[in-house]
Amino acid sequence: MTTAIAAIIIFFIVVLVHEFGHFAVAKLVGIKVHEFSIGMGPRIGKLNKGETEYSLRVLPIGGYVRMEGEDEKSDDERSFSNKSPISRILVLLAGATMNFILALIIFFIVSIVIGTPTTEIDTVMQNGPAYEAGIKNGDKIISVEGNKISDWQEFKNIFATVENTVDIKVLRDGEVKSFTLDPQIDESGNKVIGISVKTNVSVIESIKYSFTNLIFIITLMFDFIKMAITGNINKGDVAGPIGVIQLIGETTKYGFLSVLNLAAFININLGFFNLLPIPALDGSRILFILVELVRGKPLDPEKEGIIHFIGFVFLIALMLLISYNDINRLNIF
Repeated sequence: MTTAIAAIIIFFIVVLVHEFGHFAVAKLVGIKVHEFSIGMGPRIGKLNKGETEYSLRVLPIGGYVRMEGEDEKSDDERSFSNKSPISRILVLLAGATMNFILALIIFFIVSIVIGTPTTEIDTVMQNGPAYEAGIKNGDKIISVEGNKISDWQEFKNIFATVENTVDIKVLRDGEVKSFTLDPQIDESGNKVIGISVKTNVSVIESIKYSFTNLIFIITLMFDFIKMAITGNINKGDVAGPIGVIQLIGETTKYGFLSVLNLAAFININLGFFNLLPIPALDGSRILFILVELVRGKPLDPEKEGIIHFIGFVFLIALMLLISYNDINRLNIF
């Protein structure tokens, strides 16, 4: 039950924020909005206010903002298609932008609550790699694999690329000391050296930590795309709605802050994925508008609509395939 509630809340907030971005900017630039919907499938509730219908649908896995002239020709001066290219691009960018902003806010809240990790070691676990190498409490990590580091995220980024041993330099009583460690794999499958670091509660550091995390995760998304193009991923590396729900369930075991971090990660994933130039996604629509700017005239709305429809069918098929793999991987049945 906890998993279901957490999943519904996370999906609802992620979709709500994304669609609200489109909605708010559409209203701001004067586009007529017919419907603001959260969820997919049959409608379970609605509220009419002005020219817009606000609806709630049964499946909290999507949503949409239905604007005048978005997918069809319209003579209405307030239609999406009759607005300037820049206005349309801003509307399309707004959804992902709101997801990124929400992720930044979540990271900031988590950082303020638990503090921002520093590079000063608080505890060295007995019998761990760091303990065996001679690293001590109070040592300050200043270099990893020959790369100078100024914050904990830099350490994590470099450490993630290490395959076998790792060279670490620390500052101890004003003296630089060098160590070579053999990382271990913990119960969760993570590579560790057996240390915990001190944290620092600071608004400035929390803001910096939030942006660093956002950039780091977006970089991971680009790396994933490269791996997908080169065929270096397997079915287990991709999760659909079912897989995400299962991951949310696992995360709830570690507390509310862990769930918040996962929600931030999901927000960034949704925002990033929506900006990919895949037909039916915001990124593809932006690409068509950029082509329009180059050509000096828009593409045929009907032809563009057909392309987006084909892309939508492809995405639904892909979601079903991924969900099928999730069911097999998790042995749900």
